[in-house]
Amino acid sequence: MSFFAILIALLIEQTRPLGFDNPVHAGLRSWARMVRRNLDTGQPGHGWLAWALAAGAPALGAALVYWGLWQFSSVLAFVWLVIVLYVTLGFRQFSHHFTDIRQALEEGNDVRAREKLAQWLHVETVSLPRTELLRQVIEQSVLAAHRHVFGVLAAFVVFWLLGLGPAGAVLYRMAEYLSRNWKARPDGTPSVPLQKASARGWEWVDHLPARATALGFAVVGNFEEAVASWRGEAELFAPGSDGVVLAATSGALNVRLSSREGVIEESDGVAARPEPQLAHLASAVGLVWRSVVLWMLLLALLTLARLLG
Repeated sequence: MSFFAILIALLIEQTRPLGFDNPVHAGLRSWARMVRRNLDTGQPGHGWLAWALAAGAPALGAALVYWGLWQFSSVLAFVWLVIVLYVTLGFRQFSHHFTDIRQALEEGNDVRAREKLAQWLHVETVSLPRTELLRQVIEQSVLAAHRHVFGVLAAFVVFWLLGLGPAGAVLYRMAEYLSRNWKARPDGTPSVPLQKASARGWEWVDHLPARATALGFAVVGNFEEAVASWRGEAELFAPGSDGVVLAATSGALNVRLSSREGVIEESDGVAARPEPQLAHLASAVGLVWRSVVLWMLLLALLTLARLLG
């Protein structure tokens, strides 16, 4: 059931992608704001309570609906799986940014590419050299693919195997959203305990999915380099699980995605990986799609095994 639900959700999302202001995402953002306003008292215990309620309640709700529908009809339960996956999973939630930037770079319009990257990341990009621009595009695209596709898939499968239906997909997306939204702001909100709870909660939720993504990249890319980079250089790229994903990507593509990466390699007597070039964008796309095929094949086998069992 999970294989077909994921496949249908991905196909629908490709043809009718959800807009940013869709009612479901808007409702969940409103829910997170309400929880923060009512429970963010500055106490560590309240920070964890707010995070658990904001991330856990929607996930529990998705599981309860799944269980309830299953009592009446497996078809209705399947439809619910597709709906939840459609809302939480998909490339079209971020791929238009990558497409616009890649098109501008291929046309030699670096200024427009920097503008599009600035719109995507909400950062200053005017002074970025072309190599750094390419590096950030690859990094952000891979991380977006992980957070919107591979991480959701991994969390969904784990919770589905536990009999919790689509709860994992909802928990993953809510934890990722809270980790971005509950950061320090100029007005002093949210409180430090809430910031720490959202960051640590996301670290826990993303621990296994990030390593599943890194393993997938290693299998479909340069396996030896990806694993070596993952094991020895993850801390050079980014803190936490993001570093694992980026390190595996760097090795799988044989491209330098960290300004410190080449220094470490050269000092150890190993040839530094090449700087990002325009061709590496196509390589990154190929890596992601090969990983999609890999995980869909594994899910198909898992579904077949459950049906035969």
